[in-house]
Amino acid sequence: MRFVSSPTAAVAALLFVATGAVAHAQDNAQNNALVFRDVETKYIFGFTEGSGIGLEGEKEFSLDTEAKIGKRDGRYWASETKFEYEFTPSQYVQFELGPFMSIDSIHNVTGFDDQSQVGFGGVFGEIRYLLLDRSAGQPLSVTLSLEPEWRRIGDNGGEHENSFELEAKVNADVELIKNRLYLGSNLLYEPEATKDPDGIGAGWEMESMGGVSGALSYRITPSVFIGGEVWYLRHYAGAWFNEFEGDAVYVGPTLFVQLNPKMFISVAWNVQVDGSEEDNPDAGLNLEEFSHNRAKFKFAVEF
Repeated sequence: MRFVSSPTAAVAALLFVATGAVAHAQDNAQNNALVFRDVETKYIFGFTEGSGIGLEGEKEFSLDTEAKIGKRDGRYWASETKFEYEFTPSQYVQFELGPFMSIDSIHNVTGFDDQSQVGFGGVFGEIRYLLLDRSAGQPLSVTLSLEPEWRRIGDNGGEHENSFELEAKVNADVELIKNRLYLGSNLLYEPEATKDPDGIGAGWEMESMGGVSGALSYRITPSVFIGGEVWYLRHYAGAWFNEFEGDAVYVGPTLFVQLNPKMFISVAWNVQVDGSEEDNPDAGLNLEEFSHNRAKFKFAVEF
């Protein structure tokens, strides 16, 4: 595995900020506990998911948009908006499902067909299981999640396809300051199978993605969190990390705002700061498998 200095430096910077924030806020911890209530950490880290699964019996509807923006040339925008219905039948299990819409605007990008379309992209589901609960008296909380997805429009080039993927994650976070400062991390494994329209060989093209993230989120008011995250992603041919094709490092800010007790928004922006392509090792960034920027916006209503 190639050593990348950028994520190491970014993680070190995050830890430095966390240490400084702990020292600064420790004197006011008792007063803050009177104002800053418990929070569900699932959405406070941007692309990194926290361990929270909500309250037993809680339901939620949300619009969750993720966009990939920019390639090496031309104009590139590929986004998906999920229409999510989420429910929590117990304090340890949460389910989520719904369709998603794809929007693609791709013009004069090397290696891609021009696309300008809005359409039904596919369907997804998710199950989350709370493996380790912070209420047990320790600061660490861990959730396991599985998200199968069927897709009819490709998430990279907007081409029509028939594909299946499974996003498996370990979502963990640590409460560094009671109800104020959180450190989150994800471990990702995502295999995908795409039907070959020409039926060559076995008829399915297999690929996989692996990744790890680190994120900090700090509560500046009772309803607002700001922070930053780092992602390191690796792309492979084959479902089991068979053949390395490239990697990318993303860094960016995050924002979470609780609009009222039953409504919130979450925003994140990531910029690729380092990467490599197996076929072009001197490229500096990997703009073949990954985009230059990516953005996330989520609006949710609980009921």
